[in-house]
Amino acid sequence: MSEKLQVKEPAKLLVFLAERLPGWARSKIKQRLQGGCVSVNGTVITQHDYALNVGDVVEVGAAAKTTNSTPSQLEILYSDRDIIAINKPAGLLSVGTTKETQQHALAILRNQLSRRSQAVKLWPVNRIDRDTSGVLLFATSREMREAVMAKWDKAEKTYLAIVEGCPSPAEGTIDQPLRADDEEYRMHVGAHPDAKPAITHFTTERTNGSRTLLRVQIDTGRQHQIRAHLSWLGYPIVGDQRYGTAGVRMGLHSLSLKIINPKNGKELSFGTPAPADFFVLMNQRR
Repeated sequence: MSEKLQVKEPAKLLVFLAERLPGWARSKIKQRLQGGCVSVNGTVITQHDYALNVGDVVEVGAAAKTTNSTPSQLEILYSDRDIIAINKPAGLLSVGTTKETQQHALAILRNQLSRRSQAVKLWPVNRIDRDTSGVLLFATSREMREAVMAKWDKAEKTYLAIVEGCPSPAEGTIDQPLRADDEEYRMHVGAHPDAKPAITHFTTERTNGSRTLLRVQIDTGRQHQIRAHLSWLGYPIVGDQRYGTAGVRMGLHSLSLKIINPKNGKELSFGTPAPADFFVLMNQRR
């Protein structure tokens, strides 16, 4: 069920909701805002201080349904004795970290492929962010992982990104170095003694004026590269809380990956279409 409320006097959105929904905890209202569940006159708004005018209609929808359970099986896109490619869902870590206790793709896949008599060992070749969906690659030996990575500069990495706004020109290249900030866990864009080269190419697939679907290819593979570059350009990825505005999910999908098989020099290609909830983001407006 949703709540429809009409504005009778100018107010800030969070203050208005707190007054008109007295039974709601302030934290609950903030969660609905951040989750893209609040709209004003049909447009999704996530800003707490958004200015409301007399006559505006504010609608508060139900929170997006989430599942606390982690998938026990992952979709395998390709598998041979050396390489396994999977389709990682958004919201799942690629691998575990010392700070994370949640389940992750590496552990799930390892458990999925292991037998009681033989445990499978896997090494991550690439990583994609927790909130990014799509192609994720593993090797069955450390040697294979290192061999694939040795030719990583020849790999073709293609993504789909839904961004706020409409880039002009419609296509281009972002050639800006990136520097990691471990305290803020984000990348800074621009020249710096510690920055590393990063190149991102983008092409517009379609736009509705307020949001745009981009096809993105990266020559390098820096952490948060696409997210940081597009935000720097002025077109942050939809739902990217770190470099833009929070939402129901982040509009970034690893569409395809092409690598050189180090054993025979032939090209291997893996791909998976973006899920339905990714394209839903195109129809939402801030």
